[in-house]
Amino acid sequence: MLFNDIAIIDEDFEYRPNRYVGVKDGVIAYISDRPPADADAYGQAYDGAGKLLLPALFNAHAHAPMTLLRGFAENLPLDRWLNEKCWPFEAKMTDDDNYWATLLACAEMSRYGVVGFSDMYYSTRDRARAVAESGLKANLCEGLLAFEPKPYSEYPIAAANEEYVRTLHGTAGGRIRIDYNIHAEYTSNEQTCRDIVELLKDNGLRLHLHLSETEKEVAECRERHGGLSPVQYFEEIGAFDVPCTAAHCVWLDDNDVNILDRHGVFVANNPVSNMKLGSGFAPVPEMLRRGMNVCLGSDGMASNNNHNLFSDLYVMGLIYKGSNLDPTAVEPGQALRAATRTGALSQGRDDCGLVKEGFKADLCVMEVTGPQWCPMTSPVYNVAYAGDGSDVVLTMCDGKVVYDGAAAPEARWPGIDVERVKAEVAKRAKRIISEL
Repeated sequence: MLFNDIAIIDEDFEYRPNRYVGVKDGVIAYISDRPPADADAYGQAYDGAGKLLLPALFNAHAHAPMTLLRGFAENLPLDRWLNEKCWPFEAKMTDDDNYWATLLACAEMSRYGVVGFSDMYYSTRDRARAVAESGLKANLCEGLLAFEPKPYSEYPIAAANEEYVRTLHGTAGGRIRIDYNIHAEYTSNEQTCRDIVELLKDNGLRLHLHLSETEKEVAECRERHGGLSPVQYFEEIGAFDVPCTAAHCVWLDDNDVNILDRHGVFVANNPVSNMKLGSGFAPVPEMLRRGMNVCLGSDGMASNNNHNLFSDLYVMGLIYKGSNLDPTAVEPGQALRAATRTGALSQGRDDCGLVKEGFKADLCVMEVTGPQWCPMTSPVYNVAYAGDGSDVVLTMCDGKVVYDGAAAPEARWPGIDVERVKAEVAKRAKRIISEL
């Protein structure tokens, strides 16, 4: 595809009007203010009038099959939300349930400009099948609840993960990757966690975990581990010596921030979920001031309700101004970078997340002719504060269109029969609720 005369957000997150962007063999092969001499070699021409091209978004922390729980677990604090609603519901979910629910999440994310997500859940093989069909990319980890102190090798998930790594890691042209998981400090034990860390040191794969999400979690961890916070605990067992994405990181003290900074941990900020569950506000302004790896996540649909990551970007750009009484706390460009480049890096995808020659063609196009976009005095501010995921009209992953808002409704998702997916998920949610 050749995007003709289109405005872009460039690799420095600056607005550049009237550009030509050529995509070939899955990568961005050409960017200039002039059309390429071999324009026909790029295939389809795309009229960029009234459009803005920017890097597609990466959701750094998700539980995709929880689309099934949308609207089910409401108005509860985290511990009751998990124990009374989520875990009983999830115990009734089948592999097929996870497949259809993941397909729905992929449709929703691609509709809103997301091409990649880091997903912590169950039925990894079925989630991988859904991702492959959708055309998106994902880092998938099988959720681990390890309450019984015993070697990791004695948990059935150990053999399953070996199989996933052997048969799924790097498949779908590299779009699917397998990570390892420790759900959280309060749902695991030290022996099993240490075994996982040693395994990751050997195989070079990544770790995804929940960290310091609530005040109660931190207080109870200190009681269990001689005063150590969850951050200190995971540092002591070596969890940050491997590539790690830590979700939430709300209740941190200065020492915790120092530890995460020192180890280069990717902090997946989930501002909407954290507010909805009443968990609090992560110290994102301080992390950004230090240049730490802050990325953006939606969390699951039982604590967010939609995969429109532009909404999370909007919230991230606002809440810290109010909570810190500082209108400069988080700049829109920082929030946009968290949702794109840093999210891609958290998945180990070094050639993703920027509109840059040689990078993967992970792109989204926004329609910017609506009244909320006028005037374009500060386009990056418009993206964060005036635009929305509903303005996305095209999403491309590895150079292939995964959502086309200009197509007929039944053809907008080339890899997904959305009407069937919606019907399947609605039917399955109703069944599970009836069984509780």
